[in-house]
Amino acid sequence: MIHSDCIPSHCSQVVVLGSTGSIGLNTLDVISQHPDRFSVFALTANTSIELLAQQCLKFLPRYVVVGNGFSAMALQQILNDNHCKTDVLHGIQSLQDVAEHADVDIVVAAIVGAAGLLPTMAAVQTGKRVLLANKESLVMAGRLFMDAVIRSKAQLIPIDSEHNAIFQCLSEQFVDGESGTQVRKILLTGSGGPFRTWSVKDIRRANPEEACNHPNWSMGRKISVDSASLMNKGLEFIEAKWLFDVEPSKIDVVIHPQSIIHSMVEYIDGSVIAQLGNPDMRIPIAYGLTYPDRITAGVPSLDVIAVGQLNFEAPDMMRFPGLRLAMEAADAGTGAAATLNAANEVAVEAFLAQRISFGQVTDILQQIMNTAHWDEPMDLESVVNLDGIVRSMTREAISALD
Repeated sequence: MIHSDCIPSHCSQVVVLGSTGSIGLNTLDVISQHPDRFSVFALTANTSIELLAQQCLKFLPRYVVVGNGFSAMALQQILNDNHCKTDVLHGIQSLQDVAEHADVDIVVAAIVGAAGLLPTMAAVQTGKRVLLANKESLVMAGRLFMDAVIRSKAQLIPIDSEHNAIFQCLSEQFVDGESGTQVRKILLTGSGGPFRTWSVKDIRRANPEEACNHPNWSMGRKISVDSASLMNKGLEFIEAKWLFDVEPSKIDVVIHPQSIIHSMVEYIDGSVIAQLGNPDMRIPIAYGLTYPDRITAGVPSLDVIAVGQLNFEAPDMMRFPGLRLAMEAADAGTGAAATLNAANEVAVEAFLAQRISFGQVTDILQQIMNTAHWDEPMDLESVVNLDGIVRSMTREAISALD
Protein backbone atom coordinates (compact mmCIF):
# COMPACT_ATOMS: atom_id res chain seq x y z
CA MET A 1 0.00 0.00 0.00
CA ILE A 2 1.19 3.54 -0.81
CA HIS A 3 1.67 5.79 2.19
CA SER A 4 3.05 9.28 2.91
CA ASP A 5 6.31 10.22 4.56
CA CYS A 6 7.58 13.57 5.78
CA ILE A 7 9.24 15.29 2.84
CA PRO A 8 11.15 18.61 2.82
CA SER A 9 8.67 21.27 1.70
CA HIS A 10 11.23 23.21 -0.36
CA CYS A 11 11.84 20.33 -2.80
CA SER A 12 9.52 19.41 -5.64
CA GLN A 13 8.74 15.71 -5.41
CA VAL A 14 9.25 13.99 -8.76
CA VAL A 15 8.05 10.66 -10.14
CA VAL A 16 9.96 9.42 -13.18
CA LEU A 17 7.87 6.94 -15.14
CA GLY A 18 10.41 5.07 -17.25
CA SER A 19 13.57 6.08 -15.40
CA THR A 20 15.94 3.69 -17.22
CA GLY A 21 15.15 4.98 -20.73
CA SER A 22 16.90 7.91 -22.39
CA ILE A 23 14.37 10.49 -21.14
CA GLY A 24 14.50 9.07 -17.64
CA LEU A 25 18.30 9.08 -17.56
CA ASN A 26 18.44 12.68 -18.74
CA THR A 27 15.79 13.70 -16.22
CA LEU A 28 17.78 12.21 -13.37
CA ASP A 29 20.92 13.94 -14.63
CA VAL A 30 19.17 17.33 -14.46
CA ILE A 31 17.71 16.53 -11.03
CA SER A 32 21.14 15.53 -9.74
CA GLN A 33 22.43 19.01 -10.62
CA HIS A 34 19.76 20.65 -8.44
CA PRO A 35 19.36 18.63 -5.23
CA ASP A 36 18.08 21.75 -3.46
CA ARG A 37 15.09 21.95 -5.83
CA PHE A 38 14.09 18.35 -6.53
CA SER A 39 13.70 15.09 -4.67
CA VAL A 40 12.88 11.78 -6.33
CA PHE A 41 9.69 10.34 -4.90
CA ALA A 42 9.44 7.27 -7.16
CA LEU A 43 11.24 5.61 -10.05
CA THR A 44 9.74 3.04 -12.41
CA ALA A 45 10.99 0.66 -15.07
CA ASN A 46 9.85 -2.61 -16.55
CA THR A 47 12.71 -5.09 -16.24
CA SER A 48 16.00 -3.10 -16.21
CA ILE A 49 16.66 -4.20 -12.65
CA GLU A 50 20.40 -3.57 -12.32
CA LEU A 51 20.24 -0.01 -13.62
CA LEU A 52 17.12 0.68 -11.59
CA ALA A 53 18.88 -0.58 -8.47
CA GLN A 54 21.78 1.82 -9.12
CA GLN A 55 19.31 4.68 -9.47
CA CYS A 56 17.61 3.74 -6.20
CA LEU A 57 20.92 3.67 -4.34
CA LYS A 58 21.82 7.11 -5.70
CA PHE A 59 18.49 8.95 -5.42
CA LEU A 60 16.87 7.02 -2.53
CA PRO A 61 13.28 7.27 -3.77
CA ARG A 62 10.41 6.38 -1.45
CA TYR A 63 9.09 3.90 -4.00
CA VAL A 64 10.25 2.00 -7.04
CA VAL A 65 7.85 0.20 -9.38
CA VAL A 66 8.70 -2.65 -11.76
CA GLY A 67 6.65 -4.64 -14.24
CA ASN A 68 6.13 -7.95 -12.43
CA GLY A 69 6.57 -9.84 -9.20
CA PHE A 70 9.70 -11.69 -10.31
CA SER A 71 11.50 -8.44 -11.10
CA ALA A 72 10.26 -6.98 -7.82
CA MET A 73 11.77 -9.84 -5.80
CA ALA A 74 15.08 -9.56 -7.64
CA LEU A 75 15.25 -5.81 -7.08
CA GLN A 76 14.20 -6.09 -3.45
CA GLN A 77 17.08 -8.48 -2.80
CA ILE A 78 19.62 -6.09 -4.30
CA LEU A 79 18.26 -3.17 -2.29
CA ASN A 80 18.17 -5.21 0.93
CA ASP A 81 21.79 -6.24 0.40
CA ASN A 82 22.70 -2.57 0.15
CA HIS A 83 20.56 -1.48 3.12
CA CYS A 84 18.32 0.66 0.90
CA LYS A 85 14.87 1.27 2.36
CA THR A 86 13.07 2.06 -0.90
CA ASP A 87 9.76 0.17 -1.08
CA VAL A 88 9.49 -2.08 -4.14
CA LEU A 89 6.11 -2.34 -5.88
CA HIS A 90 5.02 -3.89 -9.16
CA GLY A 91 2.25 -3.79 -11.73
CA ILE A 92 0.15 -1.21 -13.55
CA GLN A 93 -1.91 -0.28 -10.50
CA SER A 94 1.26 0.61 -8.59
CA LEU A 95 2.35 2.81 -11.49
CA GLN A 96 -0.92 4.67 -11.23
CA ASP A 97 -0.66 4.85 -7.44
CA VAL A 98 2.72 6.61 -7.44
CA ALA A 99 1.70 8.89 -10.33
CA GLU A 100 -1.36 10.17 -8.48
CA HIS A 101 0.09 10.23 -4.94
CA ALA A 102 -0.85 13.36 -2.98
CA ASP A 103 2.77 14.17 -2.09
CA VAL A 104 3.90 14.25 -5.73
CA ASP A 105 4.35 17.56 -7.54
CA ILE A 106 5.82 16.54 -10.91
CA VAL A 107 5.38 13.39 -12.99
CA VAL A 108 7.76 12.77 -15.88
CA ALA A 109 5.83 10.54 -18.31
CA ALA A 110 8.63 8.76 -20.16
CA ILE A 111 7.30 5.22 -20.54
CA VAL A 112 7.49 4.27 -24.21
CA GLY A 113 4.32 3.20 -26.00
CA ALA A 114 0.77 2.41 -24.95
CA ALA A 115 1.97 1.17 -21.54
CA GLY A 116 2.36 4.78 -20.49
CA LEU A 117 -1.26 5.80 -21.06
CA LEU A 118 -2.91 4.79 -17.77
CA PRO A 119 -0.26 6.09 -15.33
CA THR A 120 0.07 9.31 -17.30
CA MET A 121 -3.69 9.78 -17.24
CA ALA A 122 -3.67 9.10 -13.48
CA ALA A 123 -1.18 11.94 -13.02
CA VAL A 124 -3.27 14.26 -15.17
CA GLN A 125 -6.54 13.44 -13.40
CA THR A 126 -5.01 14.37 -10.05
CA GLY A 127 -3.79 17.76 -11.28
CA LYS A 128 -0.04 17.19 -11.35
CA ARG A 129 2.52 19.02 -13.43
CA VAL A 130 3.02 16.38 -16.13
CA LEU A 131 6.16 16.46 -18.27
CA LEU A 132 4.95 14.56 -21.30
CA ALA A 133 7.36 12.46 -23.34
CA ASN A 134 4.89 9.61 -23.82
CA LYS A 135 3.35 10.86 -27.07
CA GLU A 136 1.21 7.73 -27.30
CA SER A 137 -1.03 9.07 -24.52
CA LEU A 138 -2.26 11.78 -26.86
CA VAL A 139 -2.11 9.67 -30.00
CA MET A 140 -4.33 7.03 -28.41
CA ALA A 141 -6.63 9.13 -26.24
CA GLY A 142 -6.60 12.56 -27.89
CA ARG A 143 -9.62 14.53 -26.76
CA LEU A 144 -10.19 12.33 -23.68
CA PHE A 145 -6.70 13.18 -22.47
CA MET A 146 -6.94 16.92 -23.11
CA ASP A 147 -10.41 17.09 -21.54
CA ALA A 148 -8.94 15.50 -18.40
CA VAL A 149 -6.17 18.13 -18.37
CA ILE A 150 -8.77 20.91 -18.50
CA ARG A 151 -11.02 19.37 -15.83
CA SER A 152 -8.23 18.71 -13.35
CA LYS A 153 -6.26 21.90 -14.13
CA ALA A 154 -3.16 19.79 -14.55
CA GLN A 155 -0.12 21.55 -15.99
CA LEU A 156 0.85 19.69 -19.17
CA ILE A 157 4.31 20.53 -20.49
CA PRO A 158 5.67 18.57 -23.47
CA ILE A 159 9.31 17.56 -23.22
CA ASP A 160 9.81 15.97 -26.62
CA SER A 161 12.31 18.40 -28.12
CA GLU A 162 9.98 19.45 -30.95
CA HIS A 163 6.85 20.02 -28.89
CA ASN A 164 8.78 21.73 -26.13
CA ALA A 165 10.25 24.03 -28.78
CA ILE A 166 6.75 24.87 -30.05
CA PHE A 167 5.63 25.45 -26.47
CA GLN A 168 8.51 27.90 -26.00
CA CYS A 169 7.78 29.68 -29.30
CA LEU A 170 4.08 30.19 -28.65
CA SER A 171 2.90 33.36 -27.00
CA GLU A 172 1.77 33.21 -23.40
CA GLN A 173 -1.76 33.99 -24.56
CA PHE A 174 -1.77 30.94 -26.82
CA VAL A 175 -0.56 28.69 -24.02
CA ASP A 176 -3.49 30.04 -22.00
CA GLY A 177 -5.82 29.14 -24.89
CA GLU A 178 -6.64 32.68 -25.92
CA SER A 179 -4.78 33.50 -29.14
CA GLY A 180 -4.92 30.51 -31.49
CA THR A 181 -6.11 32.73 -34.34
CA GLN A 182 -2.72 34.50 -34.30
CA VAL A 183 -0.86 31.36 -35.40
CA ARG A 184 -0.61 30.65 -39.12
CA LYS A 185 1.53 27.51 -39.04
CA ILE A 186 3.33 25.17 -36.69
CA LEU A 187 6.53 23.96 -38.33
CA LEU A 188 7.45 20.59 -36.83
CA THR A 189 11.08 19.79 -37.58
CA GLY A 190 12.77 16.41 -37.82
CA SER A 191 16.28 15.29 -38.70
CA GLY A 192 15.13 12.82 -41.35
CA GLY A 193 16.73 9.94 -39.44
CA PRO A 194 19.45 7.56 -40.63
CA PHE A 195 17.75 6.85 -43.99
CA ARG A 196 17.20 10.45 -45.08
CA THR A 197 19.28 10.02 -48.27
CA TRP A 198 18.68 6.30 -48.86
CA SER A 199 16.76 4.89 -51.82
CA VAL A 200 13.40 3.16 -51.36
CA LYS A 201 15.04 -0.18 -52.13
CA ASP A 202 17.79 0.27 -49.56
CA ILE A 203 15.36 1.53 -46.91
CA ARG A 204 13.09 -1.48 -47.32
CA ARG A 205 15.92 -3.95 -46.69
CA ALA A 206 17.57 -2.08 -43.78
CA ASN A 207 18.38 -4.10 -40.68
CA PRO A 208 17.69 -3.21 -37.02
CA GLU A 209 21.25 -2.04 -36.37
CA GLU A 210 21.05 0.41 -39.27
CA ALA A 211 17.59 1.62 -38.24
CA CYS A 212 18.75 2.29 -34.68
CA ASN A 213 21.81 4.28 -35.77
CA HIS A 214 20.31 7.76 -35.45
CA PRO A 215 22.69 10.52 -36.64
CA ASN A 216 21.86 13.09 -33.93
CA TRP A 217 19.99 11.60 -30.98
CA SER A 218 20.62 8.75 -28.56
CA MET A 219 17.28 6.99 -27.99
CA GLY A 220 15.76 3.62 -27.20
CA ARG A 221 15.43 1.05 -29.95
CA LYS A 222 11.69 1.41 -30.53
CA ILE A 223 11.83 5.18 -30.89
CA SER A 224 14.95 4.89 -33.04
CA VAL A 225 13.13 2.60 -35.48
CA ASP A 226 10.18 5.01 -35.55
CA SER A 227 12.58 7.86 -36.29
CA ALA A 228 14.12 5.88 -39.15
CA SER A 229 10.69 5.36 -40.73
CA LEU A 230 9.54 8.91 -39.83
CA MET A 231 6.65 7.29 -37.97
CA ASN A 232 7.91 9.09 -34.87
CA LYS A 233 7.41 12.36 -36.70
CA GLY A 234 3.95 11.19 -37.70
CA LEU A 235 3.02 10.42 -34.10
CA GLU A 236 4.39 13.83 -33.13
CA PHE A 237 2.18 15.36 -35.82
CA ILE A 238 -0.88 13.80 -34.17
CA GLU A 239 0.36 14.84 -30.73
CA ALA A 240 0.83 18.46 -31.86
CA LYS A 241 -2.75 18.57 -33.10
CA TRP A 242 -4.01 17.87 -29.58
CA LEU A 243 -1.38 19.67 -27.54
CA PHE A 244 -1.79 22.97 -29.35
CA ASP A 245 -5.43 22.61 -30.40
CA VAL A 246 -4.79 23.18 -34.11
CA GLU A 247 -6.14 21.54 -37.23
CA PRO A 248 -3.74 19.20 -39.07
CA SER A 249 -3.78 21.63 -42.01
CA LYS A 250 -1.92 24.14 -39.80
CA ILE A 251 0.98 21.76 -39.11
CA ASP A 252 3.86 21.28 -41.54
CA VAL A 253 6.67 18.74 -41.17
CA VAL A 254 10.09 20.10 -42.16
CA ILE A 255 13.21 17.96 -42.45
CA HIS A 256 16.17 19.70 -40.81
CA PRO A 257 19.24 17.42 -40.78
CA GLN A 258 21.28 19.38 -38.23
CA SER A 259 18.67 19.12 -35.42
CA ILE A 260 19.58 22.62 -34.23
CA ILE A 261 16.20 24.26 -34.81
CA HIS A 262 13.83 22.06 -32.83
CA SER A 263 10.63 23.55 -34.26
CA MET A 264 9.12 26.88 -35.32
CA VAL A 265 5.88 28.81 -35.13
CA GLU A 266 4.73 31.18 -37.87
CA TYR A 267 2.34 33.96 -36.88
CA ILE A 268 -0.20 35.73 -39.10
CA ASP A 269 2.02 38.83 -39.38
CA GLY A 270 4.71 36.75 -41.10
CA SER A 271 6.97 36.42 -38.06
CA VAL A 272 8.54 32.98 -37.59
CA ILE A 273 9.88 32.23 -34.13
CA ALA A 274 12.24 29.28 -33.70
CA GLN A 275 13.83 27.57 -30.71
CA LEU A 276 17.46 26.57 -31.25
CA GLY A 277 19.85 24.51 -29.17
CA ASN A 278 22.23 21.60 -29.21
CA PRO A 279 20.44 18.25 -29.68
CA ASP A 280 20.31 17.44 -25.96
CA MET A 281 17.14 16.30 -24.18
CA ARG A 282 18.22 17.95 -20.95
CA ILE A 283 17.17 21.33 -22.39
CA PRO A 284 13.42 20.61 -22.68
CA ILE A 285 13.45 18.51 -19.51
CA ALA A 286 14.99 21.30 -17.44
CA TYR A 287 12.51 23.80 -18.88
CA GLY A 288 9.61 21.51 -18.02
CA LEU A 289 10.80 20.96 -14.46
CA THR A 290 10.96 24.67 -13.60
CA TYR A 291 8.67 26.41 -16.13
CA PRO A 292 8.37 29.37 -16.44
CA ASP A 293 11.82 29.72 -14.86
CA ARG A 294 15.01 28.29 -16.33
CA ILE A 295 17.87 26.42 -14.69
CA THR A 296 21.24 25.12 -15.82
CA ALA A 297 21.01 21.69 -17.44
CA GLY A 298 24.65 20.80 -18.08
CA VAL A 299 24.29 21.52 -21.80
CA PRO A 300 27.13 23.35 -23.59
CA SER A 301 26.41 26.58 -25.43
CA LEU A 302 25.35 26.35 -29.05
CA ASP A 303 28.25 27.37 -31.31
CA VAL A 304 26.42 28.79 -34.33
CA ILE A 305 29.71 29.51 -36.10
CA ALA A 306 30.73 25.86 -35.85
CA VAL A 307 27.29 24.78 -37.08
CA GLY A 308 27.89 26.87 -40.17
CA GLN A 309 24.63 26.33 -42.01
CA LEU A 310 21.09 25.10 -41.49
CA ASN A 311 19.33 23.07 -44.18
CA PHE A 312 15.64 22.32 -44.71
CA GLU A 313 13.83 19.82 -46.93
CA ALA A 314 10.29 18.64 -47.54
CA PRO A 315 9.62 15.08 -46.32
CA ASP A 316 9.48 12.43 -49.05
CA MET A 317 6.21 10.54 -48.57
CA MET A 318 7.16 7.95 -51.19
CA ARG A 319 10.22 6.84 -49.26
CA PHE A 320 8.59 7.29 -45.85
CA PRO A 321 4.94 6.19 -46.16
CA GLY A 322 4.57 5.90 -42.38
CA LEU A 323 4.47 9.68 -42.13
CA ARG A 324 1.68 9.82 -44.69
CA LEU A 325 -0.31 7.20 -42.77
CA ALA A 326 0.01 9.19 -39.55
CA MET A 327 -1.11 12.40 -41.22
CA GLU A 328 -4.14 10.59 -42.62
CA ALA A 329 -4.90 9.19 -39.16
CA ALA A 330 -4.71 12.68 -37.67
CA ASP A 331 -7.49 13.74 -40.05
CA ALA A 332 -9.54 10.56 -39.50
CA GLY A 333 -9.72 10.89 -35.70
CA THR A 334 -8.58 9.32 -32.45
CA GLY A 335 -9.78 5.81 -33.34
CA ALA A 336 -7.63 5.81 -36.46
CA ALA A 337 -4.63 7.20 -34.57
CA ALA A 338 -4.97 4.60 -31.80
CA THR A 339 -5.20 1.87 -34.44
CA LEU A 340 -2.07 3.06 -36.21
CA ASN A 341 -0.15 3.30 -32.95
CA ALA A 342 -1.06 -0.21 -31.80
CA ALA A 343 -0.22 -1.76 -35.17
CA ASN A 344 3.07 0.11 -35.30
CA GLU A 345 4.18 -1.02 -31.84
CA VAL A 346 3.59 -4.67 -32.75
CA ALA A 347 5.20 -4.35 -36.19
CA VAL A 348 8.30 -2.58 -34.84
CA GLU A 349 8.69 -5.25 -32.19
CA ALA A 350 8.57 -7.91 -34.92
CA PHE A 351 11.15 -6.01 -36.97
CA LEU A 352 13.53 -5.72 -34.03
CA ALA A 353 13.12 -9.48 -33.50
CA GLN A 354 13.99 -9.89 -37.22
CA ARG A 355 10.68 -11.56 -38.01
CA ILE A 356 9.85 -9.02 -40.70
CA SER A 357 11.83 -6.60 -42.85
CA PHE A 358 11.90 -2.84 -42.37
CA GLY A 359 9.81 -2.37 -45.50
CA GLN A 360 7.20 -4.80 -44.24
CA VAL A 361 6.57 -2.62 -41.18
CA THR A 362 4.74 0.04 -43.18
CA ASP A 363 3.22 -2.61 -45.48
CA ILE A 364 1.55 -4.14 -42.44
CA LEU A 365 0.46 -0.75 -41.14
CA GLN A 366 -1.22 0.01 -44.45
CA GLN A 367 -2.93 -3.39 -44.40
CA ILE A 368 -4.28 -2.83 -40.88
CA MET A 369 -5.45 0.70 -41.65
CA ASN A 370 -7.26 -0.61 -44.73
CA THR A 371 -9.04 -3.43 -42.92
CA ALA A 372 -9.58 -2.30 -39.30
CA HIS A 373 -12.88 -0.79 -38.23
CA TRP A 374 -12.97 1.71 -35.41
CA ASP A 375 -15.33 4.08 -33.67
CA GLU A 376 -14.25 7.15 -31.80
CA PRO A 377 -13.44 5.92 -28.25
CA MET A 378 -15.72 7.45 -25.65
CA ASP A 379 -13.68 6.48 -22.60
CA LEU A 380 -10.34 4.94 -21.60
CA GLU A 381 -11.82 1.45 -21.53
CA SER A 382 -12.75 1.83 -25.21
CA VAL A 383 -9.21 2.99 -26.00
CA VAL A 384 -7.66 0.00 -24.24
CA ASN A 385 -10.08 -2.43 -25.92
CA LEU A 386 -9.34 -1.02 -29.37
CA ASP A 387 -5.62 -1.21 -28.69
CA GLY A 388 -5.91 -4.90 -27.78
CA ILE A 389 -8.01 -5.77 -30.84
CA VAL A 390 -5.60 -4.07 -33.22
CA ARG A 391 -2.58 -5.72 -31.63
CA SER A 392 -4.17 -9.15 -32.19
CA MET A 393 -4.96 -8.27 -35.81
CA THR A 394 -1.40 -7.13 -36.39
CA ARG A 395 0.12 -10.26 -34.86
CA GLU A 396 -2.06 -12.37 -37.14
CA ALA A 397 -0.93 -10.36 -40.16
CA ILE A 398 2.70 -10.88 -39.17
CA SER A 399 2.19 -14.60 -38.58
CA ALA A 400 0.71 -14.90 -42.08
CA LEU A 401 4.08 -13.74 -43.45
CA ASP A 402 6.08 -16.47 -41.66
